[in-house]
Amino acid sequence: MENAIDTGTTAWILMSASLVLLMTPGLALFYGGMARSKSVLNMMMMSYGALGVVGVIYVLWGWSMSYSSESILGIVGNPLTYFGLADTITDSAGNYIVSDGLPTIVDVGFQVTFAMITVALISGAIADRARFGTWLVFAGLWATFAYFPMAHMVWGGGLLSDEGPFGSIAAPIDFAGGTVVHINAGVAALVLALVIGARKGFGKIGMKPHNLPLVMTGAGLLWFGWFGFNAGSAYAADGVAGLAWVNTTTATAAAMLGWLLVERFRDGHATSLGAASGIVAGLVAITPAAGGVSPVGAIPLGLIAGALSALAVGLKYRFGYDDSLDVVGVHLVSGLWGTVALGFLATETGLFYGGDFSQLAVQILIALVALVFSGVVTLVIALLLKVTMGWRVDEDVEVAGIDQGVHAESAYDFTGGGRLAASGTTRESVPAPSTTTSEEARA
Repeated sequence: MENAIDTGTTAWILMSASLVLLMTPGLALFYGGMARSKSVLNMMMMSYGALGVVGVIYVLWGWSMSYSSESILGIVGNPLTYFGLADTITDSAGNYIVSDGLPTIVDVGFQVTFAMITVALISGAIADRARFGTWLVFAGLWATFAYFPMAHMVWGGGLLSDEGPFGSIAAPIDFAGGTVVHINAGVAALVLALVIGARKGFGKIGMKPHNLPLVMTGAGLLWFGWFGFNAGSAYAADGVAGLAWVNTTTATAAAMLGWLLVERFRDGHATSLGAASGIVAGLVAITPAAGGVSPVGAIPLGLIAGALSALAVGLKYRFGYDDSLDVVGVHLVSGLWGTVALGFLATETGLFYGGDFSQLAVQILIALVALVFSGVVTLVIALLLKVTMGWRVDEDVEVAGIDQGVHAESAYDFTGGGRLAASGTTRESVPAPSTTTSEEARA
């Protein structure tokens, strides 16, 4: 009923939803700065494209597939139950439908922003070489067959929730999206990088970030928006939200220091790219754990996440997959660590707080299920699009610049007195000096 609305909770979730929405433009800046100057607009457009596609399909079938009470094998909700948000906004008397003081339509607004940012995260793995149209189709298909089912399994009462088969061992913990968002997107990024193949010149010519101030600005906006992501997931402006806020800040700060320490000992100096990347690694790691660990526990969680991701981003050179902007090294690695670390650090059930091995076992199991499910679904979608639409832009477009070739635009019209994109000559055409801000220094 209308008078059952808790205006404080409603205001908190509306504000949190707005913060999470800001994360996707923040990600566009973060990824755009890490890309080469000839592809920065395309990189940013992939994030904005995800906003467009997911923002439409979530209203049509995304909410229903995620949160319908009519579950299909515990994997996905019935897409027809609330298709087009039917029976979601108001009841037959015209009163807003409310659950625990929160209008359901407000929850829809909050949850769609999670779906948007998750899809956008994947794009960083395929910078400089993917067809924009194919990416938009992938965004819709992947959200439908990977994200919505995962949200249902974890948050909608499905297989990976405390109502699923693992719940009899211990209640799975994923406060704000370690499995649903980061493992899900991280595995998808790895699969796409493998299916599409490496950029021309990968490992041979300089491909360092073209605008580090843009990267750091994007990281700052992500950190700001992440308070809506984590603290908002408490679903009330209460002590749990406060705990999530403090844990988010603490783990992120520790992760930045962890990344910088690895750089200092490995490379001889800490970098701005490392600081920005460490921030994101910490945000990722604390996401599943924000409401389940103490602020003291958030310190080692973040510190280890930053160090692990700093080491992991070089694996692409060792194994030959071109994860352009380190989605795998940051989101998959830190997402896995944050999810599993709850088995040690959860204040009520973790090993370090007197618990047994049951929580650790469950956290490992849900992480493995998320890995396999997302990997298989992404592989099927990626291969289907490869044979039907094609993933790669033409080689001359990739070499000259995807911004000009695909979007007929240039981010920087005048550099050195001329139109770089028009001439096809960019600073990235010449191998960059070896510095720790380049991707090669991470190898």
